[in-house]
Amino acid sequence: MLNGGGFEIAMAILLGILIIYLLFRLLAYPFRLIFALVLKVIVGLVLLLGFNLVGAWLGVTIGINPVTVLVTGLLGVPGLFMLAVLQYLF
Repeated sequence: MLNGGGFEIAMAILLGILIIYLLFRLLAYPFRLIFALVLKVIVGLVLLLGFNLVGAWLGVTIGINPVTVLVTGLLGVPGLFMLAVLQYLF
């Protein structure tokens, strides 16, 4: 029979659980960042669409492309204001 084998098996199981836990923690961080970026891009797109809807009456619109969506998504309303000023100046 196995003498003292139960302890080694228990330690191997605990080590395996620890490795799986750390692997999930390590992989969860990039997915969290990607999810946050996608959420900000969606908010930026909604802000741009709303601005263009109102701005069409005033004659000021901002082109919707990946750069403007990212700027508006990452910077929020100040980014939208900056894009509107740049559109007005140029």
